[in-house]
Amino acid sequence: MILPDEFDPDDNYTDDAEGAEVDNDAGVEVLVWQLLLAINPGDEDAALQQFGAFQEALGGGDPEEADVVSLLRDAIDWKSGFHVEETETGTLVDALTQLAARFNLDIDWDVEDPTDAAFLAGTTASELLETAYDQLRLDGYTLWTWETGSDAFAGWMTLTSDNEAVRVLAPALGIDARPAGR
Repeated sequence: MILPDEFDPDDNYTDDAEGAEVDNDAGVEVLVWQLLLAINPGDEDAALQQFGAFQEALGGGDPEEADVVSLLRDAIDWKSGFHVEETETGTLVDALTQLAARFNLDIDWDVEDPTDAAFLAGTTASELLETAYDQLRLDGYTLWTWETGSDAFAGWMTLTSDNEAVRVLAPALGIDARPAGR
């Protein structure tokens, strides 16, 4: 695995009076690495593994010409991200519970058993995402979703202190990300 030359995530975007912006010289792999650091807070080993999976899937091809969103989605799925069909609310509860558990967090779904068929039949994926977003905010985390171009929901979570980084890095990679509670 080859790490990008620009290893420091803070060196490739800057905050100024107008807000943060990406250094136009930062390559795709640098931006992917920075995003992986943000969605794996405090777990550089996980970020390294996912970056290696991204590079392997890239197969030596030009990252500027690759479908970065798909490669990134596959590298993080069920590790530091999720990609779940809208109708699979039980799978979404599992995925969000696992993401929160990575950081010793629990999501209070306001029911005794969030995998209960009756509960899942009476809720939507959007409602589950909003509940998880609200719960994780209490612990200093932000749950993000991004546009998949289908009926699926995809996303990740970050420390709230990394919100501005995600707002800059995601669009630079062609990812339409937004906080899940909106």
